[in-house]
Amino acid sequence: MKKVYKLEDLDCANCAAKMERSVAKIDGVRSVSISFMAQRMAIEADDDRFEEVMDEVVRRCRKVEPDCRIIR
Repeated sequence: MKKVYKLEDLDCANCAAKMERSVAKIDGVRSVSISFMAQRMAIEADDDRFEEVMDEVVRRCRKVEPDCRIIR
């Protein structure tokens, strides 16, 4: 399954790159792209575990950028 999410309060391109690298390491994630300029995240993950994967994505993103919100 592939979905695109809007991001709020992503402060810098460096944080976006760190978040992208961290999310890419999650088991079940096939691909991820985080755009600082567009304030968007495109993610493709296993269909049967998508919600579980997204919960982990949110946790990891908060570690890198505590103020950033993923609009689900």
